[in-house]
Amino acid sequence: MCKSSISHPGGQRSRRWLSVPRLSIRRRIGQLRSPFLRERSLQILRPLAKAGIPQTSRVSKAVYSRAPTRLLSRLWGLVNEVSLPHWLRRPLLSMYVWAFSVNMEEAEIEDLNRYKNLGELFRRPLKSTARVISAHNAVSPCDGRVLHCGRTRGSQIEQVKGITYSLENFLGPQDWREPANVSLPFLQQLGVRPANRLFHHVIYLAPGDYHRFHSPADWSIQHRRHFPGTLLSVSPNIARWMPGLFCQNERVVLSGQWQFGFFSLTAVGATNVGSIRIYGDKELHTNHSRHVKGKYHDHNYTEQYGSSGLNLTRGAPLGEFNFGSTIVLVFEAPRHFKFHVKDGGRIFMGEALGTL
Repeated sequence: MCKSSISHPGGQRSRRWLSVPRLSIRRRIGQLRSPFLRERSLQILRPLAKAGIPQTSRVSKAVYSRAPTRLLSRLWGLVNEVSLPHWLRRPLLSMYVWAFSVNMEEAEIEDLNRYKNLGELFRRPLKSTARVISAHNAVSPCDGRVLHCGRTRGSQIEQVKGITYSLENFLGPQDWREPANVSLPFLQQLGVRPANRLFHHVIYLAPGDYHRFHSPADWSIQHRRHFPGTLLSVSPNIARWMPGLFCQNERVVLSGQWQFGFFSLTAVGATNVGSIRIYGDKELHTNHSRHVKGKYHDHNYTEQYGSSGLNLTRGAPLGEFNFGSTIVLVFEAPRHFKFHVKDGGRIFMGEALGTL
């Protein structure tokens, strides 16, 4: 199992200005002396679901789902890439480190002066010793909090407890496999064997988390499907409030095979996530102004990498987000597979997902 704190060889210590308590933003705002500033700060940062809007209001959901989040995210992406003057880097970036409890002791580069902009800090690599890759068959592809994990029920999976969505809507039709099979039940389209079960694991990446994601298993990726869509927040509060959230948002679905059958990893975009990058896939361009919602774009890795597709080993670098988002794993495994981390639990890249 991984640990969130890593000791440094040779007794190295981080700089004193980084030694701050790892508190939540809400608690940090509570430290402000001015009651007015505390209240205004909470109003700005409080998610929409907490802003006094009734969760049952269809109008509220419709208004939020039509907000120009794609445009705002593109603008935020431009801001993230603005090179900061050297004198401004440490003061500005240390505020982000403080606000989101970023553990810079794990970062390959601890000195904030070496990050040219916010984007580089978001996408920071970790030290090679910061994470240990478990020997289990399936491991966590990223750091984050588990929103939900378990077995699928037919072709329905849970977004959070009590809210389900269609796996077929989420992954799209499997016409890239055998076009003649699209009339079959969806689990048969995926090729799930009768002796196995289909499982899912949803991990939310907060803004202060490590934003790169890695291969969760030894598998071959045969196909990539990019769904343009909205860029709504995927925070747990919004996920409980907006049914079908993951089917609305922009996402990149990677589908393939592992030793037990079907395996997929989906990177789901969110507000301020102007880019989802898959290493080695130069044709993928997310949150583009010309993309049309409701359509998707396919790319066969078998044409690019050979008949077996893109072969990855457990823990290998796979891609990255700009800002926090969500990873959804959907995979076939023997029916006795059991998850290690429960809903709401914290998990780190490389930790075992479960036991076979």
